[in-house]
Amino acid sequence: MAKLSVGSKAPAFSLVAGNGKKYSLKDFSGKKVVLYFYPKDDTSGCTAEACSFRDNLSAIKKKGAVVIGVSPDAPSKHEKFTSKYDLNFPLLSDESKKMLTKYDVWQEKSMYGRKYMGVVRTTLIIDEEGKITHIFPKVKVDGHTEEILKAIGE
Repeated sequence: MAKLSVGSKAPAFSLVAGNGKKYSLKDFSGKKVVLYFYPKDDTSGCTAEACSFRDNLSAIKKKGAVVIGVSPDAPSKHEKFTSKYDLNFPLLSDESKKMLTKYDVWQEKSMYGRKYMGVVRTTLIIDEEGKITHIFPKVKVDGHTEEILKAIGE
């Protein structure tokens, strides 16, 4: 898989959200898309990131963008996570890891010397025509939403 780069077309996807609704990239044509990949529902970093997007969603929408989260968790886990934290944007389930692989965020990670495959926290901004305008690899949660707001305002 070729690495994605700014200016390239975002790979198409069609995945199910926690509410059972299917979402495709083409559903959002004409809008900017903040597409963020995260490792796991209801863990500290992922919760902080999701809640930050939730709390700033009106500012993001004012800039003509939508937020979509993606992880390998099952739709039922997404539904619980969404309910627990009153999340106001879709969380998509990629249990097959096909989209995670297409977007090059399913990678070998290392913790305490043990190697394993997992999601590298990454955010992409996709423009109204489906082209990638920004890539934020190995995201640090603190201050990330502010970075996104600045980037979509450019």
